[in-house]
Amino acid sequence: MENNPNNSSRTDRKLIERNRRNQMKALYTKLNSLVPHHNSRESTSLPDQLDEAANYIKTLQANLERMKERKDSLMGVEGTNITSRSRSGPKSPQIQIHEMGSSLVIGLTTGSNGQFIFNETIRILHEEGAEIVNASFSVVDGTVFHTIHLTVGESASDYRATRISERLTKFVHDVGAYGK
Repeated sequence: MENNPNNSSRTDRKLIERNRRNQMKALYTKLNSLVPHHNSRESTSLPDQLDEAANYIKTLQANLERMKERKDSLMGVEGTNITSRSRSGPKSPQIQIHEMGSSLVIGLTTGSNGQFIFNETIRILHEEGAEIVNASFSVVDGTVFHTIHLTVGESASDYRATRISERLTKFVHDVGAYGK
């Protein structure tokens, strides 16, 4: 029996096609595993799974846009906004302080000198006897957004919250004035 070159190339094409199908199936399964399913007992067709994934991604994109708009509106409208020029570039430091009972939420927006401003903010809070519950940050396009949650205690909380607000506001103003 002779070896037919056409037979060999046909076998190669079949093998390549089978590998491609297996790879696509693995990718579909991976994509499908990332989409939350309301009823996992139902088996859905591949086109339906892809449609569901596409809709889920569109929903996530819409939620992200809505959250960005909400963040922008909260950063620009609420709280005490102190705007001054920083040494680190066009972004000036801003601070927003929100009182919630005996708790404060501080939003601090800085440029590249954010580490100094954040450290000094924490130092001031410790000096004032505030208990920091949580602190986090994120960086977007060179702008650093810090969020600090703290409690000021029940006794004289209004006085402490006012004093903390005044000290932090003055600090951010002074940093901006120094950078001019």
